[in-house]
Parts: sequence; C-alpha cells; structure tokens
Amino acid sequence: MSAETVDTAAAAAPRPGSVRVHVRAALRRAAPALALFMAIRLAGAVCTALWAWHTGRHPRNVLGATWDSNWYLSVARYGYGSPTPHHMWPTDPLADLAFFPLYPGLIRGVSTALPIGALSAGLLLAWAAAAVAAWGIFAVGAHLHGRRAGTFLVALWALLPHAVIESLSYTESLLTALAAWALYALLTDRPLWAGALAALAGLARPNGLAVAAAVLAVTAVRTWRRARHGPAPRQRRPLWHYWTAALIAPAGWLGYVLWVGARTGLGPRGYFQVQELWGSRFDFGRDTLRSVKRLFLHDAPLVQYMAAAVLAVALLLLVLLVLDRPPLPLLVCTAVLMAMALGGTGYFPSKPRFLLPAFPLLIPAAVALARAHPRAVVLTTGALSVLSFGYGLYLLTMAPEPL
Repeated sequence: MSAETVDTAAAAAPRPGSVRVHVRAALRRAAPALALFMAIRLAGAVCTALWAWHTGRHPRNVLGATWDSNWYLSVARYGYGSPTPHHMWPTDPLADLAFFPLYPGLIRGVSTALPIGALSAGLLLAWAAAAVAAWGIFAVGAHLHGRRAGTFLVALWALLPHAVIESLSYTESLLTALAAWALYALLTDRPLWAGALAALAGLARPNGLAVAAAVLAVTAVRTWRRARHGPAPRQRRPLWHYWTAALIAPAGWLGYVLWVGARTGLGPRGYFQVQELWGSRFDFGRDTLRSVKRLFLHDAPLVQYMAAAVLAVALLLLVLLVLDRPPLPLLVCTAVLMAMALGGTGYFPSKPRFLLPAFPLLIPAAVALARAHPRAVVLTTGALSVLSFGYGLYLLTMAPEPL
C-alpha cells in the first residue's frame, strides 16, 4: 500500500466523537420521513387491532404469532430441533432449520435481558427493524435523488399492498434494514461496513445472499478498474478494504448453511434437503409460471391473484430501474432478490413479501412523485393507503393461505 493511499484513507476516517455527531445529524435529516413512516404503520396497526378485537382475537397474537412467527418464537424459546409449533407443517424435527438464526437469537437475547416474553420481544425487534429499515431507505433515496425523493421512497415502501409484514414478527424488515444500510455503505465508499452488514443479512434470511452479491460485484468492478486504469487519483479506500469486505459478506450465509449440513449429517447438501421438506428449491421460475397459468384456468383465492399482480408490477419496476441506470450495488441486490423470489418453488402467495427488501424497485416511482403535482400525490398516496390497509387486514384475518 502506498503512502499516498494510507494518507488518503486516514484523512477520510472520522475523527473521535464525530460519528455521534454525524448520526444525530442524519437522524434529524431523516426525521420527517421516519415520522411519516411511523404514522402510516401506526394507522395500519390500529386498523388491525380494531378488526382483531371485533373478531374476538388479541391484536398482539395477530401481529406476533402468525404463521412463520410461531416458528421463530419456537426456535427462540427452545432452540433448533424443538417440537413443531401447534398445528404447523411440516412435522419433521429438521424443519425449523429452514429459519435462519439471527432473528430468533435476538428474540432470546431481548427476552432474557428485559422482563418481557418472547412474543413481545419479537414484536419489539420487528418494529425497531422496520424503523431502522425506513431510515436506511431514506438515506439511500436522499443520497441519490434528494430528501424529497427519499421521503417518498419511504412512504411507498410503507404503503405496499403487503406492507402489513412490516408490523409482524417476520424477518423481512430486519433484512431490509441490513440491506438498506449495506447498500448505503457501498454508495458512500464504506466497504468494510457493507461487508459486515451483508454477513448479518446472510444470517437473517436465505435471500440475504443478495446483499453479499452486491458487495462482491462492487469489489470485482473496483479490482478490474484498478488493474486496467491504476488507482483513482482521489480514491478514499485502499483496495484491500474491498477484498476484505468480499470475504466477510457471504460468511453469514455460508456459515449457517455449513452448520445445518453438520447438524443434519448430510454435509453441504443438508441445508437444501431441509428446504426440500418445505417444497422449496430453485427451478428457474418454472413453478412460478405454472402458478400464474393456473390462475387463468381455475378459480383461486384473492391472495393468489394479488401475488401475481405484485410480481407483474415488480417486473415492470425492475425494467424502469434498469433504464434509470442505478448504481451497481442497487441493481445487483435487487436483481438477485427478484431472481430468488421468481425462481424458487412453492409458496406463491408469499413471493410479494420475499420482495419487500427490494426497495430500489420503488426509486423511479418515488422520483416521479417527488416531481408530481400535489393533487396527484394526494390521490396516489390515498389510493395506496386504502389498498395497503385493506389488503393487510385481508391477509391477517381472511386469507386462506399462509403469508
């Protein structure tokens, strides 16, 4: 490493005490967007609570003990290999290994440190993760297109048809938070932070691998440019930062997959055998196409048609994002998330929530709203609010299939 590179990296490093100042300033800058996000999600939670009480159910159980939430709570309370949660499928003792360990580990830590149960701890963590995700989404949007576009990006994410997931004890908000801040770290030339966050994302969900893919792509491009053109005159970070980030980024996902292989005694195939218990594998989208085809030939619940509509809109938004020529890490992360959601088998109604961390898809729409007439903004956000709150209630209380 040259002396010039060392001096540049040292100059770019924050001074002692400056990190706290920067965080406070960033939080103040994001405050309006965060207030808007919390107001939207609070309104959705109130709607859910009122409907739960109307149907004789406790709102906390509706939000914190629904479908996959029960699996995470079981792992948090008893560890892997515990008895299958009541009325849940599959019943194989290896089934809970499909649920990655970061979220249940955090639940166990919080419920041990605080005088609250695992269910309340799960909700507290999920809501905190959603707020951190909204902050990270704003940071990315504001960095690329200004504060107004960043605020609309947060609002659109909070008003997705399946945004009720942001209020549940699910892991999509946690992954979104890690992905958003990892992408922001890459955009602002902080590769080591990005690598560490990508490693945590790989411990949160299977599709957390998309965040590692973004880090690897940026590292590859930086290395290629250095080999072809030499060091940039004002390069802030030495190249070894990117190489280190590339090694760290997939460590969480790979580490868990190898641990599952050792736990099952099946080696590297063990994790994929566990996924087979759930009917999950990667078939390059054939199962997704068959599911869409069935919608044209047979009647199906509303959740199936809505899933198909969300996937169609997501594909259109991906085309618009590509035409907008976004930074490489955003494009790679979003494309991998799309590929994993569309290319995986089973759980067709769950595919929209698998795309919840793919918030860069909303950037073209956020930029358009930032430039739109106020009347168009009010009509658009009002319509999205009715759809999001109404469909969220349907998913939690009436949908015949798991989220």
